[in-house]
Amino acid sequence: MSHSPTLPSAFMPLYSVAKQAAARAYVPYSRFPVGAALRLKDGSLISGCNVENASYGLCNCAERTAIFSAIAQGKQAADFDSLLIYMPGETLYSPCGACRQVIVEFFAPDAEIFATCDSGLCKHWKVNELLPGAFTLD
Repeated sequence: MSHSPTLPSAFMPLYSVAKQAAARAYVPYSRFPVGAALRLKDGSLISGCNVENASYGLCNCAERTAIFSAIAQGKQAADFDSLLIYMPGETLYSPCGACRQVIVEFFAPDAEIFATCDSGLCKHWKVNELLPGAFTLD
């Protein structure tokens, strides 16, 4: 993982899409909206937001929503380029364990994953840094 003082300018379109997605999040329990933007290799973007449920185990994070939405739209893992996660406020968080496992399943090991917030700070990982010893069926 590396820390960057600010998000690279090439990722600003992802930031905008992820921030808009966070505004659509369904978060009556945590009150913590998160948005994600998945960039495909053709440059198109697919958004996702977190969706909560009274039965907490049924909640879905923004990262997984974006990935699952892309698959549901007929995209293939080979189409995936990078992912940006936006959360409001001044504190950055990394993807949860479940999201890390799903990211490892669908992204190339050297794909870039960013997390950013309203302060403009960001964290950056390559997929292979997110989940050392990831579970695979290879």
